Amino acid sequence: MQIYLPIAEMSVNVFLLLGMGGAIGFLSGLFGVGGGFLMTPLLIFIGVPPAVAVATEANQIVASSVSGVLAHWRRGNVDFKMGAVLLVGGIAGSTFGVGLFSFLRGLGQIDLVISLSYVVFLGTIGMLMLVESLRTMRQRTATAGKRRKLHQHTWIHGLPLKTRFRRSKLYISALMPLAIGFFVGVLSAIMGVGGGFIMVPAMIYLLGMPTAVVIGTSLFQIIFVTANVTFLQAYANQTVDVVLAILLLTGAVIGAQFGARAGARLHGEQLRGLLAVMVLAVCGKLFFDLLVTPDDLYSLGVAR
Repeated sequence: MQIYLPIAEMSVNVFLLLGMGGAIGFLSGLFGVGGGFLMTPLLIFIGVPPAVAVATEANQIVASSVSGVLAHWRRGNVDFKMGAVLLVGGIAGSTFGVGLFSFLRGLGQIDLVISLSYVVFLGTIGMLMLVESLRTMRQRTATAGKRRKLHQHTWIHGLPLKTRFRRSKLYISALMPLAIGFFVGVLSAIMGVGGGFIMVPAMIYLLGMPTAVVIGTSLFQIIFVTANVTFLQAYANQTVDVVLAILLLTGAVIGAQFGARAGARLHGEQLRGLLAVMVLAVCGKLFFDLLVTPDDLYSLGVAR
């Protein structure tokens, strides 16, 4: 059954969108990511304009993240204090990012910037996570039964403005979570992502948070940052397709509940390894699309 998307100006099968939303919602609950790093490219693959895909996906991420947070909160896996610090940086970063999005769209370069951003960030993060998760799985076998440290101390733990995050068992500077939140906020606005594929590894490897707590905390921060992006994109760029968003979030809310249950049965390094493989697969498809000759060599744009 086809439905017309007024902002995207195209017709799409309703069940395809519901299925995509459900699948991404499942991944959101499983990995603690908003799912935008997968959904935005998928929307582009089926013909949705990149600017509309980015802005609309931010709206869908809000719903799937709320559903995922509720599931993890019931298990006690959300550090609200850490989430609040990340959120302060995220709101500032996403506000700045929407302004940058508008500027690049006015130059007519936003589609290229979106694709290049995905290739660079997905490729880098995916490869690092895959290597680390494989190394950890090998070490798990070698060090079975031995007690390990909760986290390793680095120069980051020597920064000022130290704060105790009891749920994460950390005593670190608030500056690093603020910086991570700001950077992820910018990416959320430019790439239409919750930023979980950056935030989850940053919280694990830079801050030293336990993987189980990272997932729920990441989703908590993503809710408010993507809500801010959705509002600003709708106001400044008029690129949020409400019909598309409703169909995607309907499937996402249901899928996130099943994903959270499945994630509880896997080890942290297994979750990171699976996420890395998916990130690299999407990166490879986008990189291929940048290299091949497009069907339409020319396109019409509207100057703003």
